[in-house]
Amino acid sequence: MKAWIGVAVLAAGAAFGYRHWQRQFVQPQGDSGATSSAMARVEARDIQIAVKASGEIGPAEQVSVRPEINGRIAQFKVDVGDQVKKGDLLFKLDDTDLQIERTSRLTEIDVAALLVERTQRDFERAEKLFGERLISKEVFDNTKTDYALAKKNHERAEAALRLVEDRLSKTEIVAPFDCSVLTRPVSVGQAVSGAAGFNSGTEVLTVANLQEMIVLVHINQADIPRVNAGQEVTVEVESVKGLGMKGVIERVAPQATLKNGLRGYAVRVALKAVDPRVRPGMTANVSMPIESASNAVAVPLAAIVTEREGRFVYVKHGAGFEKRIIDLGVFNYDFAEVRSGLALGDVVALDPPKQLTRDSSAKSGKPEPAPTTAAKDSSRR
Repeated sequence: MKAWIGVAVLAAGAAFGYRHWQRQFVQPQGDSGATSSAMARVEARDIQIAVKASGEIGPAEQVSVRPEINGRIAQFKVDVGDQVKKGDLLFKLDDTDLQIERTSRLTEIDVAALLVERTQRDFERAEKLFGERLISKEVFDNTKTDYALAKKNHERAEAALRLVEDRLSKTEIVAPFDCSVLTRPVSVGQAVSGAAGFNSGTEVLTVANLQEMIVLVHINQADIPRVNAGQEVTVEVESVKGLGMKGVIERVAPQATLKNGLRGYAVRVALKAVDPRVRPGMTANVSMPIESASNAVAVPLAAIVTEREGRFVYVKHGAGFEKRIIDLGVFNYDFAEVRSGLALGDVVALDPPKQLTRDSSAKSGKPEPAPTTAAKDSSRR
């Protein structure tokens, strides 16, 4: 199956490669029997195969800021586009009612403390009198119980105060990390609900760290086996002409999803150094190299003929050409790496020659007529 896939890729690239080489790398020759109309020289090249995909740039950390308690917006300290540090105040809720409640709780604590002092004196006196057998055990037990209840009431009042103070601390919402304000959908004076309430609360702000950005791309299931976390990639931003950045694959989703009718996997790419011109929502083109060959013996795809017995090229030999079997390595839509069968400096035909002077792929070694152009094209199909 893999062999037929390789054949299909070679066939698709041959037509494109032929036209490309005709314009830039082809050496025209006269049509004189054994010669080919176009030839190319085998040269050393770097060949790279890459998976390409488009995705949307977004912040690595983005938070929807919602208050924990119900309230009314009293003031904003930030607006859209502002940059804030971790711990800086973002906005504040009206705390008037909570301040009144806090005062009430403080009063309750004072009253409870006075009651504890009185019942403690009564208990200590009763304990002494009971030891001298001057009061009954029932009277002593009652004073002991009153003292215990007074202490419990004091503890309950202190707990109620702590709850109020905790709610008061939640009226001031601070930045969770160094960030920029992306949105602010509410205004001063608007009532908002807490995160524990209906629909998880009201979104007051959206903040994100724009110094750390990612690109989310959808990779075809056929390519995903060759994509792994930790791979370095190249990212080009459509909105900023000429801008290229480096990135690294952070993770590959374990579960396939369907997007635009294509089944594939979500891949998260982290940008290494974010250009200040890059903003969330921009489209990025990601190129993920999956295989490469450096300084390889390279031949144009247009020169390669594929048949059932293998792949071969027509190499210039004297006044004519010889048919030579080759072994391919890495290839893209322009060139293919030749692992054996060719040497640097060899000249190959981009069109089938009319007559072979030698066939190194045949056992007999006798010259034979070369296939016609139609035969070559059909072999690629």
